[in-house]
Amino acid sequence: MYWFMQGLCALPAFLVVWSSATFIVSYIIAIYNNDVDVIFPYISDTGVNPPESCIFGLMTFISACAGVATIYARYKHVDKLREDNRCDVNSRLNKTALWFGEISCFGMCIVATFQETTLQAVHDCGAMMFFLCGIVYIILQCIISFYAYPHGCSKNLFRVRVSIATLAFVAFFPTVICAFFVKQTELHRHKDDKDYPFHVASAVCEWIVAFSFVFFFFTYIHDFKVSVRLSKIVFF
Repeated sequence: MYWFMQGLCALPAFLVVWSSATFIVSYIIAIYNNDVDVIFPYISDTGVNPPESCIFGLMTFISACAGVATIYARYKHVDKLREDNRCDVNSRLNKTALWFGEISCFGMCIVATFQETTLQAVHDCGAMMFFLCGIVYIILQCIISFYAYPHGCSKNLFRVRVSIATLAFVAFFPTVICAFFVKQTELHRHKDDKDYPFHVASAVCEWIVAFSFVFFFFTYIHDFKVSVRLSKIVFF
């Protein structure tokens, strides 16, 4: 049996691959149509104009749905470990992580639906929900992993999750802070613009946060190699 056929491994694997493809495909199409600069566009900039906006919106919505399913499966997996007395994770902590994760996925839907050039306030609100709640979610999952040791998480896996969460947490602040100093609203940037350095710092950190959050779910593959019995009770 292949690894992605074991238990629910296909869920996080699909989420990571599909989400990564969402960012990359829309970026390539936007570059091909000369809608954005090759270097350091915001992720949202690559999904403003059609046809990439249509592809970005559809693929992001599918990513959000896959995220909801994966986050819920992780919640049920931890809950099952608690029932079997294999970890000492507080049920409220597990539920809190669940809600932050689901809110982050809802933020993804808002980002995909409301382009920054049409309703920027709504778009920015969705982006903050996605990034902020997403970071809180992976931090809470690190705490859960700590309490789940040794049956629910290994030391190496815990270190990997903490490293990813730390990277996302550190990159989040320049993403937001530098964005406040970016005044230009056009998709094409110029190095002579006074706010160009802030744009570069904000855009680079935004990509780091996004991919850190997405690739965090790759660490679930080991956890989701569970029995068929657990797979059946996850969604019921």
